[in-house]
Amino acid sequence: MTEFEGSDATLGVYDTTKLTKMLSVLGDGVDFSIQDIDGKAVSLKFKDGSTSVNYMLADLSVIPNVPDLKQLPNFDIKIKLDSNFINKFIRAKGALADENNFTFVCKNGKAQIVLGHSNINTNRISIDVDAECSGDVNPISFSATYLKEILVANKEASDATLNISTQGLSHIHFEIDEYTSDYYLVEIQS
Repeated sequence: MTEFEGSDATLGVYDTTKLTKMLSVLGDGVDFSIQDIDGKAVSLKFKDGSTSVNYMLADLSVIPNVPDLKQLPNFDIKIKLDSNFINKFIRAKGALADENNFTFVCKNGKAQIVLGHSNINTNRISIDVDAECSGDVNPISFSATYLKEILVANKEASDATLNISTQGLSHIHFEIDEYTSDYYLVEIQS
């Protein structure tokens, strides 16, 4: 965050969906504090004029460690995410709730994100995207479940980009008011 007064903190948010839903009951102008016991963060407290929300933090030991990224690969594909795409993807994932993956496909200059992608005839939803990709790109898949949660948590982003490396990594970047958010998804092998 660019406009935040306070010290750096690592917080164990185990269920982002629950936190997002809890925050949705609050209005604008929210006060935020971290509750701690013996110097250890145990909960987040949010309060607007008439409503307060208390979210219990998870112990960091129950959240799987992610290995340090030694070097980012080159991102071959850049997709601008707008509110239209974000809303369509969220609705598409809701319509095909059993589909766990989305696949990026670029063929003959046409780029799409596809839920239900397969070499056989299946139920699928294909969303055309404005992507910068050079030539045809072999289909590459990532978690649709995680992308949906990421998009829901960042719906109000003024600037959002999905970058994909054909080496098997995607990077989603959001800019919202005074803060930025970055997420990485690893390729899912089919």
